[in-house]
Amino acid sequence: MKEYKLKINGAEYNVAINSVEGSVAKVDVNGTSYEVEMDQPVKKSPAKPVIQRVAAPAAAPAAPAAAAAAPAGGTTVTSPLPGVVLDILCKEGDMVKRGQTLLTLEAMKMENSIESTCDGKVVAIKVSKGDSVLEGAQLVVIG
Repeated sequence: MKEYKLKINGAEYNVAINSVEGSVAKVDVNGTSYEVEMDQPVKKSPAKPVIQRVAAPAAAPAAPAAAAAAPAGGTTVTSPLPGVVLDILCKEGDMVKRGQTLLTLEAMKMENSIESTCDGKVVAIKVSKGDSVLEGAQLVVIG
């Protein structure tokens, strides 16, 4: 639904376009419903592609790659969203606890703390400060 505020001859109108089918539009003007007939049908614009940020298929391919990259018994911490690595708060060989912040990721102008998913030793850090990462990217391997 699209909403507009219009001023016609000094009078203000709140117009909501509910639907358009062919040359007939169903609208509400200041709370009153109307069917408006146009002289030509409205041309539909081509559908824009839908981008899904969180999807199971996108995460599924990352899981086998993460398992292959992690040593036996290792756990890979992956990026929950696309962003830029601002700071890395651990180094290889550090012992970490579950919930401990490993790095800071900036996404949509917000800083996000990426935490350890388990207790263990940092086996590998797969990113560097300033790197751009995609959702599901490997960040840290904990053994």
